[in-house]
Amino acid sequence: MATTATAPKTETSVEEKMRALFLLQQVDSSIDKIRIVRGELPLEVQDLEDEVTGMETRIAKLEEELKEAETEIKAKKTSITEAQALIKKYEGQQNNVRNNREYDSLTKEIEFQNLEIQLSEKKIKEHKAHIDTKNDLLKDAKKVMKERKDDLSHKKAELDDIVAETDKEEKSLIKKSGKAEKLIEERLLLAYKRIRGSARNGLGVVTVQRDSCGGCFAKIPPQRQLDIRSRKKVIVCEHCGRILVDPDIASSVNVDTKEED
Repeated sequence: MATTATAPKTETSVEEKMRALFLLQQVDSSIDKIRIVRGELPLEVQDLEDEVTGMETRIAKLEEELKEAETEIKAKKTSITEAQALIKKYEGQQNNVRNNREYDSLTKEIEFQNLEIQLSEKKIKEHKAHIDTKNDLLKDAKKVMKERKDDLSHKKAELDDIVAETDKEEKSLIKKSGKAEKLIEERLLLAYKRIRGSARNGLGVVTVQRDSCGGCFAKIPPQRQLDIRSRKKVIVCEHCGRILVDPDIASSVNVDTKEED
């Protein structure tokens, strides 16, 4: 029986890995530049949105406290009216008492209701003072919120303009970044992301420039430069850990930011 030969799986060469890595670095750096243009605007917008939400909560709480104070004033006014009615009733009853004990009892009730009126009047004054204070705070809070909303509107418009200008290009680059990642083995990709994440300028892959590392500018020994040019293995900088690429590979890599079909 004839057997069908299975074609051996071709392994990606180091040179192809380096080319894919450098392409990925170029694409990621282009994405970084777009995001740098936006600067701190997204964070500023988020901070302002959070502040406005906080101000709205505070204003709602102040308005609720004002309603409660108004309700308390109405309740105390009702108590005063009821106490006055009772006083009038007890005074009328004093004209028809049969003995001093009944008279004294009614007098005490009248005194008690007068105390209730005084206490209610005191509480009304306190609530009115509370309302005045809360109204001042509410006025200031609404003023601040209007300023924050105006700031937020301007910041959002500014951010929307920048996003509108760069969104199409960024989406295209993100798509290219994903494609480039698929060409790189997981272990090497993870190493690139780790190095890139720890580098201030986001460079995980750099070329040799004037016999030095293109990332930290440390001198590279001649033998190590030969190893890099031979493209037989992945070489990293002994000082900063960045992956080093032959400049000839870098010059052959071109990042096109036009949107793909």
